[in-house]
Amino acid sequence: MSKADIGLWGLAVMGENLVLNMESKGFTVAVYNRTVEKVKSFAEGRAKDKKIICTYDVKEFIDSLAAPRKIMIMVKAGKPVDMVIEQLVPHLAKGDIIIDGGNSHFPDTIRRTQEMEEKGLLYIGTGVSGGEEGALLGPSIMPGGSPAAWPAVKPIFQKISAHTEDGEPCCDWVGENGAGHFVKMVHNGIEYGDMQMICETYQMMRQGLGMSNEEMHKVFAEWNEGELDSYLIEITRDILGYKDEDGNEVVDLILDTAGQKGTGKWTAIAALDLGQPLTLIGEAVFARCLSALKEERVAASKVLSGPADSFAGDKKTMIDDLRQALYASKIVSYAQGYQLMRAAAAEYGWNLNNGGIALMWRGGCIIRSAFLGKIKEAFDNNPKLENLLLDPFFKTAVENAQAAWRRVLTASIQLGVPMPAIGAALAFFDGYRSERLPANLLQAQRDYFGAHTYERVDKPRGEFSHTNWTGRGGTTSASTYVV
Repeated sequence: MSKADIGLWGLAVMGENLVLNMESKGFTVAVYNRTVEKVKSFAEGRAKDKKIICTYDVKEFIDSLAAPRKIMIMVKAGKPVDMVIEQLVPHLAKGDIIIDGGNSHFPDTIRRTQEMEEKGLLYIGTGVSGGEEGALLGPSIMPGGSPAAWPAVKPIFQKISAHTEDGEPCCDWVGENGAGHFVKMVHNGIEYGDMQMICETYQMMRQGLGMSNEEMHKVFAEWNEGELDSYLIEITRDILGYKDEDGNEVVDLILDTAGQKGTGKWTAIAALDLGQPLTLIGEAVFARCLSALKEERVAASKVLSGPADSFAGDKKTMIDDLRQALYASKIVSYAQGYQLMRAAAAEYGWNLNNGGIALMWRGGCIIRSAFLGKIKEAFDNNPKLENLLLDPFFKTAVENAQAAWRRVLTASIQLGVPMPAIGAALAFFDGYRSERLPANLLQAQRDYFGAHTYERVDKPRGEFSHTNWTGRGGTTSASTYVV
């Protein structure tokens, strides 16, 4: 039997579907799973009569692969990945390639890339987005790691990935070591933000405007034909219109406690580590945490009261205001995400292609939307663009929407409907466009109680001063540091 073009270890839903995707594009794939019963079940089921080599021990798996061996690991992030690598390495030769396709934390990928390269092996950490359907039909793929590995996997990855309407693959090389998994992490953070903002819009319609699921279904269907055209708006439309066999509207039967796998939290932590104001995604993570306090919220609802007002304005106008507020907030979310990637690229020495990243997100992934084409255009026009809000298209879009944005948040406050992510987006916009913020007072406070010093407007940047505010503090000051 001829050797396989690539091997895949881990036959959970994503792994199985990626294998079938590869095979359907003309590649021979070898598979292995720690629980070999899964291999047997796959061989007798979905893999039957296909160019898939099912193997039942590690050596057989390795021996079935053409050189240089390309092995994709699809297992749970963390220790399981290291355990698989430990089993693979003794059987591999110089130049062989290990690919981690799970949601690994980028520092782990930085470490693993270095460890494998020191052994003469090549390593790729790649984000794969699109869920089980994307894995089968074409996901967004974000590879980074050992640059020398890219030519060997490029034909496979770009063929199995989603493609834009222009035929461009939603897959390209992202950068060195952990860059691919970092970009996937930011993708997931933006996903958290998008989902939360849609949910806040839904809550304002439902609680604030008293709209039915059917009414909301029609609104989201209409929005999906305009500038908000995206996968998440599309599925929200479908969810709001879905009824079970008994005629129940399923969305109303679902408990309001949100789960999370940690990538949104990682994004927020990375932003804190790099000193970037990723406020919207941070609020989205905290909103999930608040939702998890279900029993506390139920008890609090019986004790704490809010406004008794009901919406008295024009419902149709407010619905259009919500559309504009959601669109403007979405722009801010991507602006913050790209700020974070720019800071990480500087910190870790990555040469990120910002326009290329937008192209990778155009299809296959959870945050895919027509909107992303405009981001690619922005970075094509100015590769050194500091913030998306400064691009002419996005500047105009946000400024045109800001009156509606403010009306929505004013109404939400008056009605007691929480909109933390959309509110954070507007607060960031107002902060970012402010020539002067109140941090001068904050620095005075820090210097007063801790002698932390401050810079002055009448002296060069980088020169620090200290004031003896009480007359008792003397002239000694603390060292200065910047996050």
